[in-house]
Amino acid sequence: MQANRARDTQPERTLRRALREAGLGGYRLNWRKAPGRPDISYPGRRVAIFVHGCYWHHCTRCHPHLPKSNPEFWARKFELNRERDSRKRLQLEEIGWSVHEFWECDVRKCLDWVLARVVLSLESARHLGPGPRSVPSRANGSRAVSAPSSRS
Repeated sequence: MQANRARDTQPERTLRRALREAGLGGYRLNWRKAPGRPDISYPGRRVAIFVHGCYWHHCTRCHPHLPKSNPEFWARKFELNRERDSRKRLQLEEIGWSVHEFWECDVRKCLDWVLARVVLSLESARHLGPGPRSVPSRANGSRAVSAPSSRS
């Protein structure tokens, strides 16, 4: 069990390589300022990505088996892992982040689909800015006018 990693797993490395090849670098790994420390995060766009191992988070499609020794302990452990995942997701969503949870089997079998979901999320986050800025007028500090638009 000591050899099992919490960070920098093969599925995470595979996804990060695909993101870089798609021109989507600039992410942060296990960013401490984001609740739950997502595996991959884009803080400026408020997009968080978790890559769950099928065994440790008990994928509903793969149905990994429980260890035969002390199955009650392991069943409880996997249940607590899923609860923690849910709490992390909720914390991020409450502060306006877009959260993606991908399974190890998704990254291994359908990386193009995973990448497309991330690209779509990042593109929509780029277009969802704070809107036009309000700048106080110089003549009257209480009045706000919209920022000048750029003309092409």
